[in-house]
Amino acid sequence: MRNWGNHVTPVAQQTILSKIVVVSPEKIFSWYCTVILMSWTLLCLAEGKVHYYDFHLREKNFTRLCTTTNMLVVNEQLPGPTIYVQKGDTVFVNVYNHGFYGVTIHWHGVKQPRNPWMDGPVYITQCPIKPGMNFTYEVKFSDEEGTLWWHAHSDWTRVGVHGAIVIYPEEEATYPFRHDAEEVLVLGAWYTYDVNWLVIESDGKTEPVSDSYTISGQPGDFCPCSREETYHWEVEYGKTYLLRLVNAALNAELFFAIAEHNLTVVGMDGAYLKPFESTYVDLAAGQTMDVLVTVNQSPGQYYMAVRQLFTGEASFTKLDKSNVTAILQYSGSHTPPMSLPYFPNTLPGYYNIHAAMSFRSKLKSFFPQNVPKNITTRMFITANLQEYMVNATSNYYISTFNNISWVNPDVDVLQAYYYNMSGFYTVDFPDVPPTFYDFVAYDLGANTTFGTLGTKVKGLEYGEEVEMVFQSANSMNASMDHPMHLHGHSFYAVGSGDGDFDFEEDPKTYNLVDPPALNTATVQKSGWLAIRFKANNPGVWLWHCHLDRHLSWGMNTVFIVKNGNTPETTIQGPPFNMPVCEEKTSINLKRLNDSPLHSESEAV
Repeated sequence: MRNWGNHVTPVAQQTILSKIVVVSPEKIFSWYCTVILMSWTLLCLAEGKVHYYDFHLREKNFTRLCTTTNMLVVNEQLPGPTIYVQKGDTVFVNVYNHGFYGVTIHWHGVKQPRNPWMDGPVYITQCPIKPGMNFTYEVKFSDEEGTLWWHAHSDWTRVGVHGAIVIYPEEEATYPFRHDAEEVLVLGAWYTYDVNWLVIESDGKTEPVSDSYTISGQPGDFCPCSREETYHWEVEYGKTYLLRLVNAALNAELFFAIAEHNLTVVGMDGAYLKPFESTYVDLAAGQTMDVLVTVNQSPGQYYMAVRQLFTGEASFTKLDKSNVTAILQYSGSHTPPMSLPYFPNTLPGYYNIHAAMSFRSKLKSFFPQNVPKNITTRMFITANLQEYMVNATSNYYISTFNNISWVNPDVDVLQAYYYNMSGFYTVDFPDVPPTFYDFVAYDLGANTTFGTLGTKVKGLEYGEEVEMVFQSANSMNASMDHPMHLHGHSFYAVGSGDGDFDFEEDPKTYNLVDPPALNTATVQKSGWLAIRFKANNPGVWLWHCHLDRHLSWGMNTVFIVKNGNTPETTIQGPPFNMPVCEEKTSINLKRLNDSPLHSESEAV
């Protein structure tokens, strides 16, 4: 049983004990739940509005591409329901798991100040919500404004368990741009089989490849058996629309364009950008984007189209070459049945990495930013595909940071840290890789291809200013774009480039004035990305590649940001009903039954 004495005053303990004598346990539990909920509600009312949602996770049959597939979804919707809030609000989401395996939910890009218990990644901040059980998340919004999203964060369940979050400005506040209406488009991936079951059955060694992508749950006109269900968005001539885009695909960076219409990018990852015009946008897996589109062309139908940017190697992953479409339809106009809408000829090709790099180079914050300059921690992180040797004749692929592939512990890291439980992780994640070499060279030697397994975290003092340089390494000739996501914080993407990072010259090119404030940013194939952030949110926070293939293969680790010196800089206490850890079922754990962890460093 957990010991709650450290979080209850002696007077309160005595009061509770006296009531136990005369009140039934059921009434005490009901009273306790009521008091906790009222306390949360009163606190949130002082800071913003409070909203309530019920998420019921169930298996449901969907027919796409001429095939019926059973999929776990929320409230029988694909994508799931959109959450609407204003800046600074709080949302309580009661998640009921009617499925067949454990699930958690992550609120992607929501910083959750002092509240890591509700962040969601499985075995990092909580254990799975078991089948037949429920758990209520408290989602605390702070400075985010724009579009974010929520998704499952356990194995590959987010293929169907995801949805958008729309964050409006505070009361009396205005947007830094004008628009007449808005639309949410969630870009996803479609598989004609049960992805999660396949991955679990193969212990994570099989990589599912999508059969098509989707726009708001539909593949569109160019995919089999799809034309009748293509998503239509009706617009009025002359109006300007705010289009909220979410890339919820499991393993793909996506291009998006609208035929004959320019897009003005105004926001990304819940923060505003300096507006710039483009004929297409590039979204890494996990990113969200706000764009304006003025519908001022000849009334008719126009395709909105999506295709994958492929930066990997065919020997390790396959390319989904579907051209996914939805239709922008001017109201009152009619296109003859035999006439197709215009297709966007500005949509970049599958391999056009330069189009993506050019787009990303234009991202700048709307206002000058207070970029950290007194750096106290510097980290250089290689992102790599490597091999793990089980024995002299057996090995398998792993994804690594600094040659270490993450292994989930038996108890979630946050619980182990908060209660000072030893033996579940070590605090020795290295600031640099074990060796330096030409990381982007072709046909690198065998000495670069082998990694190790570990549950190693990085500790940060509250208020530290951190610089991280990510290097996409080319061991096994497998370098590719990696979308890096940090939980609990936004960061500034201050620089990027081709080739090996130059420690002397490349920092001179940093943008320390108005870099974009993001929660997910791309390390380009055979290149580097530099980010900076201030560790001002105490707690346990995951950072990882947002490709599910790489996450399940271990390309992730954890920051533990220690408490500051005041109550306002200290982790809030845990809720009373956190899911309990039981037998491990995560893919990341199952693959390691024959690989015990060893570390000579301090176990915490």
